[in-house]
Amino acid sequence: MIVVIDTNCLLVSIPPKSPYYWLYAAFEKEQFIWAISNEVLHEYEEQITDKYSAKTADLVLSILLSAPNTVLKEPYYNWHLIHNDKDDNKFVDLALTAGADCLVSNDKDFNVLKTIDFPKIQLLTLNDFKTYL
Repeated sequence: MIVVIDTNCLLVSIPPKSPYYWLYAAFEKEQFIWAISNEVLHEYEEQITDKYSAKTADLVLSILLSAPNTVLKEPYYNWHLIHNDKDDNKFVDLALTAGADCLVSNDKDFNVLKTIDFPKIQLLTLNDFKTYL
């Protein structure tokens, strides 16, 4: 199963004592394939550095980039489906390019995807994704 993970979900899953650390554990057990793009990696790096540290960002990105269940895809088309926060479109475009089974986010700006028939993207919250796994 190919999955795109929004930055807000990644950030809460990093600390080992976090109730969302299960996301990292599931990834480590290769329960899903994590789709990333250069643009998404750049955002991950910025946000992890801001919230934790540059050292943590380097560690997380090196794990992602070296894992056998990571796929790097570059979107070739911009769908512009999210209007409230246009910066979120990179995740939608990646999900479509990667043929992702779902996009995982706790950001309410993504809820517009539930009203769009084409292209269809399955949107799950982090808690829903845990149940889905």
